[in-house]
Amino acid sequence: MREALAEPGRVRALFLTGEARQRHGDLVGLAVASGVEVCQASGRVLTELSETVTPQGIVAVCERIDVSLEAALLPGARLAVLLAAIRDPGNAGTVLRTADAAGADVVAFSDTSVDPYNGKCVRASAGSLFHLPIVLGAPVAATIAHMRRAGFQVLAADGAATRDIDDLDRSGDLARPTMWVFGNEAWGLPADIVGAADAAVRVPIHGRAESLNLAAAAAVCLYAAARAQRAVG
Repeated sequence: MREALAEPGRVRALFLTGEARQRHGDLVGLAVASGVEVCQASGRVLTELSETVTPQGIVAVCERIDVSLEAALLPGARLAVLLAAIRDPGNAGTVLRTADAAGADVVAFSDTSVDPYNGKCVRASAGSLFHLPIVLGAPVAATIAHMRRAGFQVLAADGAATRDIDDLDRSGDLARPTMWVFGNEAWGLPADIVGAADAAVRVPIHGRAESLNLAAAAAVCLYAAARAQRAVG
């Protein structure tokens, strides 16, 4: 929240309980200095605003921050994520947070994915929603085509793929500018999206687990690409 308050116009209002106001006096001071409206409210009101059972007593009302894919893809970008039909806001927020941690340059949400401004998604992102460009309503086929024109390889994360991520790591392919496409939690990516990608890639399962959940698989894929890209500078 501190970073959002530091950007003029990003935060429109700050609601907090009396207790939270005392506990976060530095944030209140920053908000006032930035011209943000500060409103004290009861715990009941904050519970309704935060949509959670155990609110922290402070809620910020912020401007939307999504941008177009053209605006998001800045020169020098090398790592991107496309979420295709991701429905669970907790998963989406966690992937967003992971993409931020791995140094991704942009995260695009397909037109069939959950809204990243969903309260649960915002909380799961742990602030990463404000750290990197977010694209909303991205048509999958058009996004893949755009990224390929920009020089990215497109990798579809698919548990049924014959090629695994270790193969790409050994071959050096992960060092290229890469967009990972992650599919729905229950049924993965449809055949047409897998077919549109440059390669379908699975995370190998060495133990007896049936599969990895979406967020865990995304972490493995993104960090493998980030490590390979940094190794070649």
